[in-house]
Amino acid sequence: MIDERVTNAVYRAVDHFIEQSEKGHQLRKSPATILFGKGGQLDSLDLVSFIIEVEQEIEQEFRIPIVLADERALSQKHSPFMTLGALSEYVSQLIDEHERNRRQE
Repeated sequence: MIDERVTNAVYRAVDHFIEQSEKGHQLRKSPATILFGKGGQLDSLDLVSFIIEVEQEIEQEFRIPIVLADERALSQKHSPFMTLGALSEYVSQLIDEHERNRRQE
């Protein structure tokens, strides 16, 4: 389940990315927005910039440093970078795992 705070942080990252983009990207803040791949709004360099924005927003909101573009993400059967919804779901999963690990320590 996607936490509303995650969705809001991802959408803030969209806003920051659009503000900084020189290409005039128009990413709609919707779970169905395709980021990368067939019909995607972003090329590979734009995707990296956007992922950095998301990581920064998540760290500010949750005080949890996460790395989105790693071997785990890239080896997923369904890319977490395909849509905003998939990305939000993946971020929620990482945060949940971090919280579980922290409670077990």
